[in-house]
Amino acid sequence: MVYKNILKGISLLFLLAVLIACGADSEDTSAGEEVDETEEVTEDVTGEAENGGELRIAFSAQPPVLDPQVDTAIITAEIMGHVFEQLVTTDSDYNIVPMLAESFEQSDDGLTITFHLREGILFHNGKEMKADDVVASMNRWKDGPGGRGQFSNAIFEEVDEYTVDLVMEEPISTALVAMSQGTSSFAAIYPKEEVENADATSIQNYIGTGPFKFEEWKQDHYVKLVKFEDYVPLDDPADGLSGKKEALVDEVYFEFVTDPSTRVAGIQSGQYDIVHEVPYDNVKQLENDENVNNQILPGAGTLILFLNKHEDRLFNNVKAREALSTLIDMEEMLFAAFTNEEFYTVNHNMMMPHQEELWYSDVGKDRYNINNPELAKELFEEAGYDGETLNILTSRDYEFQYNAAVYLQQTLESIGIDVELEVFDWATHLDYMVDENLYDYDLNMIWLGYKPEPTAHHFLNVGISGWTDSPELDELKQKFVTQPTLEDAIPVYDELQDWFYTYIPAIKIGDYNRIDATRSSVENYQYQDRMILWNVSNNK
Repeated sequence: MVYKNILKGISLLFLLAVLIACGADSEDTSAGEEVDETEEVTEDVTGEAENGGELRIAFSAQPPVLDPQVDTAIITAEIMGHVFEQLVTTDSDYNIVPMLAESFEQSDDGLTITFHLREGILFHNGKEMKADDVVASMNRWKDGPGGRGQFSNAIFEEVDEYTVDLVMEEPISTALVAMSQGTSSFAAIYPKEEVENADATSIQNYIGTGPFKFEEWKQDHYVKLVKFEDYVPLDDPADGLSGKKEALVDEVYFEFVTDPSTRVAGIQSGQYDIVHEVPYDNVKQLENDENVNNQILPGAGTLILFLNKHEDRLFNNVKAREALSTLIDMEEMLFAAFTNEEFYTVNHNMMMPHQEELWYSDVGKDRYNINNPELAKELFEEAGYDGETLNILTSRDYEFQYNAAVYLQQTLESIGIDVELEVFDWATHLDYMVDENLYDYDLNMIWLGYKPEPTAHHFLNVGISGWTDSPELDELKQKFVTQPTLEDAIPVYDELQDWFYTYIPAIKIGDYNRIDATRSSVENYQYQDRMILWNVSNNK
């Protein structure tokens, strides 16, 4: 997927045009000559299949919570994005289009965005969605991780039962982009009473408006969703995360299967209909199975290394951060993680390769992938490294990030740095990542999913992922966000790139594609920043 239409979409938006979702058909493409039997997921939506039955999905990790507003794990969005919906979303070209809103427009001064809600939309408890639900949900979301602090001087207000205003003290260039993104911490709409009864960690009941409703979460086993019979779909053709949604199966089981060999065996035996995160070294094996289709998911994520910058840690010293950045051979680490160059891209930009039409900068290219062990050793000495053991936090729930952590351990040990791996399940890994009271580690080898614009990255958030503290970053983020439009904010990206390679809040390794697998009975499997299971049938 490319960003060929996003500038056009943003410009139209800020000229007060209402963006309407439209259908888009794309031709299937392959992953390349070396993996030419691997299918790339496209936006071709047929919907001509028998309804009913179930989907059983082998998921590589279990989310810590199922509240998509508060959880920063993309895996939560992958599951609960079928239960909850947003006011606005994105089509396959990342144009911002209505979802629970029927339309929206921005005032001439840029200070108010008005959302006109669809009428007759029911929550899974039978209650009609109205403005007070949207206001309660969005005011909770804007002050959480999804709002990223940019809405502190803004508020959502009810105009009437089916109209909501976002009122800002100054224009926010990223407001609609943040509200429309469908990955971690997305702007889910809940019933007002669920927001009022929520605590700091989660809502209590998972009641949304989506084509599937939540039925059961059996810890360490599965999450079960069922078809919502009273769902009211849009008439527009399905396109990315927008348009018509139909639950073509009655039940969906997200089964937590952390062992990759079990997932592979299960898709081949027919125990599972879909496998999330096929290990890269098993791709060829599954290509030879006529009952299985590999699905290449472009722009799935970024492999990145977060650095704990608390004042009592080695990497609080920028020289230590520079030393580590100087040491790593990015291409070797990517190969160790993904096993085949078809599955990764060496990339110095904070943003992914498929975003380059909008977000590209040469800044930092000369400071990326230096791979100079001798210089790195000198810089570690200047930083005051005195032989202490450094801890690398990681998880085997995503085998590629574990393999990258092992490679990093070996690389550090090769220049005399003592290193230990701390390996946890995914939920515990995330707890360590976001809770500063559990910060007893030095490095965090992890991955990030798609982010719609630069300031959405976790490593630019002072309260997460290594605890960055930079007045210069605060000024740059403010400069970026307060531009009249996102198009006006594009030049600030060069400045953010320069800050990233000067301060070094984290070390970007590179970007990668994900491989999922489906049984041949599964039709119309889709992906845009997360798996899409509406309009998917299982004709066993």
